[in-house]
Amino acid sequence: MRNRKILLSENEIPDKWYNIMADMPNKPLPPLNPGTMEPIGPEALAPLFPMALIEQEVSPEKWIEIPDEVRDIYTLWRPTPLYRAYGLEKVLDTPAKIYYKYEGGSPSGSHKPNTAVPQAYYSAKEGVKKITTETGAGQWGSALSFACNHFGMECDVYMVKVSYDSKPYRKIMMNTWGANVYASPTDRTEAGRKILAEHPDSPGSLGIAISEAIEMAAGDPETKYALGSVLNHVKLHQTIIGQEAVVQMEKAGDMPDIVIAPFGGGSNFAGLSFPFLQKNFTEGTKIRCIASEPASCPKLTRGVFRYDFGDTIGMTPLLPMYTLGHNFVPAPIHAGGLRYHGAGVIVSQLLKDGLIEAASHNNPEVFEAGITFARAEGIIPAPEATHGIATAVAEAKKCKEEGVSKTILFNLCGHGNFDMKAYQDYFEGKIEDHELTTDEINASLAELTTPEID
Repeated sequence: MRNRKILLSENEIPDKWYNIMADMPNKPLPPLNPGTMEPIGPEALAPLFPMALIEQEVSPEKWIEIPDEVRDIYTLWRPTPLYRAYGLEKVLDTPAKIYYKYEGGSPSGSHKPNTAVPQAYYSAKEGVKKITTETGAGQWGSALSFACNHFGMECDVYMVKVSYDSKPYRKIMMNTWGANVYASPTDRTEAGRKILAEHPDSPGSLGIAISEAIEMAAGDPETKYALGSVLNHVKLHQTIIGQEAVVQMEKAGDMPDIVIAPFGGGSNFAGLSFPFLQKNFTEGTKIRCIASEPASCPKLTRGVFRYDFGDTIGMTPLLPMYTLGHNFVPAPIHAGGLRYHGAGVIVSQLLKDGLIEAASHNNPEVFEAGITFARAEGIIPAPEATHGIATAVAEAKKCKEEGVSKTILFNLCGHGNFDMKAYQDYFEGKIEDHELTTDEINASLAELTTPEID
């Protein structure tokens, strides 16, 4: 019998998170105060985040200890399995070996609790009563709802309206764990009212929802804000995925030539790829790491590298990132977790330096890849996850065309059990190709007044 599943024991769950900034040849540029254009210090983040997370955000240390209480909660679903995709290999008739790390067994069904739990833990330790956040498709909101419930805190979630309407069961998951969920943009915040006044039928975006959640947290001293992607400490927590995968690949007697993960703000991609990039930095390996994004929101493949706000209204510091412009509202695709205008600072620097790659795929292509995978491997992937699958399929087909065998690893970041409406739309021919024109991108970028980067 072929060894399809590579497992680890609970005592093999990593006890530290990996901070890639310690190994990066070029450190990211600092965030700027939008008023003074001067670099900001950790104190500027204090109204929004607990101090422990701020320290992680700016830490130069290579390894950050995972608290025992966090590791104990991790054991509810970690370590997660690594699979050899024999079925997919057969369907594609490829000489490539394909593996996937499956994060869908967590309580909320995705990789998001890997950071939701420590963020809630550190907030609770500092006496926080409530956490506000945004969510796209609902994976992050449900993960944080689960984590806040565990530590006895309230949770308010601003869910992008198009996903709020199309993914009702994600909302019910959050309600079940005690969270309040609002369709963003709302009339509860100044940011939301401003957007609604200009665009009454706005489908919402992660940038808008972030503005609303930040506004509510900034106005209440007993409330903090939590972000599910983009920031350094979020990507740090997710490296538990890749650390496990390195050990599992070694147990399989293999090591990937190509590592792939979907890309929204960066936590999914960072979680799997950063520990493999560490091998590139410290051992001289040449593992290709590819971030896979939607053609309708292509900040890595068609955006510009410059300072921009992390939210729509302009409440965050200015971040050096690949961006389509903070006013950009992506098409209402089902992969709500990837509908973000910018890329995390660390990932942006790595791409600028040519240390990682990026690929984009249109809407029909990713659903075709997701259905091919589901029929070959049995797991129905989340719409976000189908982007990584599409890139893996493209690389496997390239191996066949070139007659070479390579080892491909991708992150199956979550299941699609709450995304049946997306698949229904595909089967009914309602999935449209939302690839942007150059004129549309240029028009969005023309609105930027933030500093350019030489």
